[in-house]
Amino acid sequence: MKEAAFQTQVLELATRLGWRTAHFRTARTTDRRGRIRYQTAVAGDGAGFPDLVLVRDRVIFAELKTDTGQLRTEQHDWLKALTNTGVETHVWRPRDWDAIIATLRTTERPK
Repeated sequence: MKEAAFQTQVLELATRLGWRTAHFRTARTTDRRGRIRYQTAVAGDGAGFPDLVLVRDRVIFAELKTDTGQLRTEQHDWLKALTNTGVETHVWRPRDWDAIIATLRTTERPK
């Protein structure tokens, strides 16, 4: 499963279960030389920011990957920084679907 389809699936589930959801999409742009670039409109230290922010009875930051996708250094650093503040973070893959359902259904942060 491609990451975009997986993301749609996670967002639909979260919405059905009453979560507020946010994903900051990249925009396709063309530079002066005609090269295509993908950029997320963010100021500051935004490179690697998690794919999803989910809010209901708690806040979850989730990075989505394919079953074989790897975290980039910037993504790992964001997740580590967020985790160090006590925020719930996850790296979710399609193979984790049952665990994702369980996480989004519960009203308690996993220990």
